[in-house]
Amino acid sequence: MQAAVLRAYRRPLEIEEIELATPGPREVRVRTVACGVCHSDLHVANGSLPAPLPTVLGHEPAGIVEEIGGEVRQVKPGDHVIACISAFCGQCRYCLSGRTHLCGGAATARPEGAPPRLSRDGQPILQFAHLSGFAEAMLVHENALVAIREEMPLAQAALIGCGVTTGVGAALNTARVAPGSSVAVVGCGGIGLSAIQGCRIAGAGPIIAVDTQAWKLELAQQLGASVGVLAGEADPVAAVLEHSGGGVDYAFECIGSEATSQQTIAMVGRGGAAVMVGVMPLGATAAIPMLDVVMHEKRILGSLMGSNRFRIDMPRYVDFYLDGRLRLDELISARIGLGQLNQAFARLAAGEVARSVVEFPA
Repeated sequence: MQAAVLRAYRRPLEIEEIELATPGPREVRVRTVACGVCHSDLHVANGSLPAPLPTVLGHEPAGIVEEIGGEVRQVKPGDHVIACISAFCGQCRYCLSGRTHLCGGAATARPEGAPPRLSRDGQPILQFAHLSGFAEAMLVHENALVAIREEMPLAQAALIGCGVTTGVGAALNTARVAPGSSVAVVGCGGIGLSAIQGCRIAGAGPIIAVDTQAWKLELAQQLGASVGVLAGEADPVAAVLEHSGGGVDYAFECIGSEATSQQTIAMVGRGGAAVMVGVMPLGATAAIPMLDVVMHEKRILGSLMGSNRFRIDMPRYVDFYLDGRLRLDELISARIGLGQLNQAFARLAAGEVARSVVEFPA
């Protein structure tokens, strides 16, 4: 099968013919139909989030089950599925306390000494995030999959696999935004636009979108933002304080930088919460004004993958899309082939797209 292989940081991905192993116990072979191109893939490719190499990136995929191994109970051949990086073992303290997104999924990998799931000419290729979706097929543990309604378009379903679940879940699960709450969302890429929609679904208002690009703010307002703040032309903190009457109840940082993290905390009013969603490069830090945090009783919340229980959340988000509450068509800026991934990374780095989606021929 064809796959996009990363063999060195800051080098183009290479389209190669690689081998996929036969499904073992609790493993599922999925024909990849679509896979979103996420900033986290870019962070790995440019070395800011190192991962063992060589590897096949791609962690926002959807597809159709082709074959199952022994003991698989959750899916069957022909099922339409979303694959998620929040693979879970079902036995650790995080899983048993209902926080499966914190499991890490290490127990779902093949045991040491077993043949690799991916290889080329007998040499192993490492699986990224238990998935490796930039390939024509995937071999994954059943606890990385959820079956969804067949009427759901799989290109849009792929977005739910990471960016949408991260953004919508940050609002609905991590922050638990209450109706009537004031909100700011800093960064209007795929995750930020999803956070805006999660806040809209929760009944928040006003919802203030902050970005450096006017076209993203226009899209944000189409998807539920009340007002847009064009950072660079105005002080974003001052603008949010003005629009909210002194600070918002919830502010979501959806970029992953020191400056925007500090701005997000400053946008929060008394008793409010700053929700940190964007992924910073390894080793990056941000200074926190602790007097402001303590004296104004501000909360700082980390949000990993929207605090998801993906087997519950993702079918619900599919329902939201099909009944019109969650709008995903507008998030797809470009539909591309596997060979256009390097250009898609360049456009993502330049801020030219909300989401590109790799689509595979049937």
